[in-house]
Amino acid sequence: MTKILSNMAVSVDGFITGRAPSPGYGLGDGTVLHGWYWDGDTLSTVVPGFRLSAATRRFVDPLAERVGAVVAGRNSYDDANGWGDGSPHPTAPLVVVSHRPAPPEATPAQRFATSIEEALTAARESAGGPRRRPDGGGALTAALVDEIVVHQVPVLLGAGRRLFQELPGHVRLSLVAAIPAPGVTHLHYRVER
Repeated sequence: MTKILSNMAVSVDGFITGRAPSPGYGLGDGTVLHGWYWDGDTLSTVVPGFRLSAATRRFVDPLAERVGAVVAGRNSYDDANGWGDGSPHPTAPLVVVSHRPAPPEATPAQRFATSIEEALTAARESAGGPRRRPDGGGALTAALVDEIVVHQVPVLLGAGRRLFQELPGHVRLSLVAAIPAPGVTHLHYRVER
């Protein structure tokens, strides 16, 4: 069965962007959340251009190899300028949850869905097998995901978009792994059902 993974970089105070994220300004003052992708001395074997620390590569690359599709919200898509007409993952197709139509610059590798349920169906269809999984961040709610990976960056942003908005109640998590690395701590949780 396909598992759904939520995978995001986040500040210690729970933000996935800084103040004023927007198209052309990206994550606002939250770009500090992603420096660890390029500050290391070890090339990723999965994502071209990532220069990770050795500890981060040992954690990130095996997860990235299993991603079959990415689900993102429209705000993230717009703030990232459509990920250069592709996806945040080098080989996984992108499904964007949006009530607005796809922009003219969207490519065939980018699908648009009007609900999270429709997006997950599309992601599962394109994920490419039982070991491949949809990956998403803020577009997913804790009730829909099986695993949560948080790349916690030691910074307090004070404002921005939260990783999870309002939750229906408590969601219990089991820690799978906690990996300290330069500039980031990787936390992998399983959602308890």
